[in-house]
Amino acid sequence: MNSYLARALCIVAFSVNAGAVLAQESTNRVAANTDWSVFVENDPKECWSVSKPKETVNTRDGRVVAVRRGDILLFVSYRPAANAKGEVSFTGGYPFKPDSTVSLTIGGQTFQLFTDGEWAWAAPEDDPKIVAAMKKGADAVLVGVSARGTRTEDKFSLLGFTAAVDDAATRCK
Repeated sequence: MNSYLARALCIVAFSVNAGAVLAQESTNRVAANTDWSVFVENDPKECWSVSKPKETVNTRDGRVVAVRRGDILLFVSYRPAANAKGEVSFTGGYPFKPDSTVSLTIGGQTFQLFTDGEWAWAAPEDDPKIVAAMKKGADAVLVGVSARGTRTEDKFSLLGFTAAVDDAATRCK
């Protein structure tokens, strides 16, 4: 089993408006679909699909560098009490450069995620567009810049994404 699944460090509640992020360890994995897993918490009810990258490249001044990063995870979350349906978020395992964005490219479409600390989120109006693109795509590439100026590029497989995200949505109706 992958270490990220064993630890399952996942978002279980967060509020973009308040800028607060509450992360906790969860062992409530209810499904695995190729490269994506589904987790459920019951109090309050929250469901999410999550994956780790297949490839990661870190560069500084155009050269590949070795850096220490925490968990790198891409999420799509559902929280019925907050009316969150398909919220896209990403943790890069490092603090992002302040006031920066993370680009998310799926096929020929690129979206910008806003950052706060180690997290990045899509604008709410982009969430359904991103989920639709992910269902059609083969991979998702996220590019960000750390507070120290390191450029990171993380490539996520989308194999199993549709089954996982549909499962998470169904569990949190």
